[in-house]
Amino acid sequence: MTNPPLAEGAVGPMQIYDTVAAEVVPFEVGPIVTMYTCGITPYDATHLGHAATYLTYDVLQRRLRDRGHETRCVRNVTDVDDDILRKARSLGVHYLDLAAAEVARFDSDMAALGMLACWSEPRATSAIADIRGFIGMVLDRGHAYVSGGGVYFEVATFPGFGELSKLDRTEMLVLAAERGGNPDDPAKRDPLDFVLWQPSAPDEPEWGSLWGPGRPGWHIECSTLAMRELATTIDLHGGGSDLIFPHHECERAQSVAATGEPFARHWMHQAMVRMDGEKMSKSLGNLIFVSDLLKEYDPRAVRLAVLGHHYRDSWEWRPTMMAEAAERLERWLAAASGGGPLGDVRAALDADLDTPEALECIDGAARRGQGVAASAMLLGVDLRADEAPRPERPGDGAACDPGGARR
Repeated sequence: MTNPPLAEGAVGPMQIYDTVAAEVVPFEVGPIVTMYTCGITPYDATHLGHAATYLTYDVLQRRLRDRGHETRCVRNVTDVDDDILRKARSLGVHYLDLAAAEVARFDSDMAALGMLACWSEPRATSAIADIRGFIGMVLDRGHAYVSGGGVYFEVATFPGFGELSKLDRTEMLVLAAERGGNPDDPAKRDPLDFVLWQPSAPDEPEWGSLWGPGRPGWHIECSTLAMRELATTIDLHGGGSDLIFPHHECERAQSVAATGEPFARHWMHQAMVRMDGEKMSKSLGNLIFVSDLLKEYDPRAVRLAVLGHHYRDSWEWRPTMMAEAAERLERWLAAASGGGPLGDVRAALDADLDTPEALECIDGAARRGQGVAASAMLLGVDLRADEAPRPERPGDGAACDPGGARR
């Protein structure tokens, strides 16, 4: 597939780092670019690590649109899985009520940060019939087996397992144990086999199937939704780097096994945001919540604080980052009018989405007294108003609109 004729905003070929190829490669796509990104599980508030992931794919879409493409980005809503059921059980609430409340809070945070709306935000519970059909395809092709009331993918039947993560078997087993892969499950033929359909616990939701009542596994939801909403083969699959294994490795294997076709032409991953030396995550509790930052800072400053780091570089949160980003925003606002260094910013984004270089280009133009509004808009920073609008927070009349996914 080749790029369409260059639009006014295109200055040359676009390149991104492809996780499977393990190198920067040309991002060759047609007029319509299909993308699927994994995100949060809606059982807790949005933290800065989530924001970093979604900002990466937001800026990528903005640049692609600037180049003349249409983008269709799908982000799933994982409204049934182990994490959300566990949290709902601990709170004594219905899992869908918990999901609705957290999705509303997530949507509010994303709107405040100026994120482009997703092309589609399907819920996992809307796709149970599709998921059962997908599992049937994997079974029919000889890549899965029924055991203990569940259905498991048999990794031994898929020689390409491991090509995405580049991990050896020992490393895979360690991460599977850490990230919900349950390698000690006695129903498995191999500890690395992963669940496609599982029996539900007595207090969990369940749906009927040919293999017994139960619910979907985590990985099968994303494969099914990506193909249902977009196509058998999509242009790009993204998410946080912590999802490379097991989630994306398993997604890739079951999707190719089911259809016999490539699943994603490119895989792109956002590095981790760290705090106190560890990745920012709900399980560790070392979180900076977006909603807390928005109480004190302009949403555009939050955006700038994140975009000051390249998406492939893991970085450590420092409290001083927000003050620095707020100062940068003030400098840009003082030089708001005019196009500024559009060509340089476009070139930086085309070079593996180099947002730090793009920020430096705009900084330089602002110091020279040039207008930077159009260049800033490529990064989603709107300088046309003194302060970006803040949407209503949940509890203040905000609509409960589906959104969100897993991280």
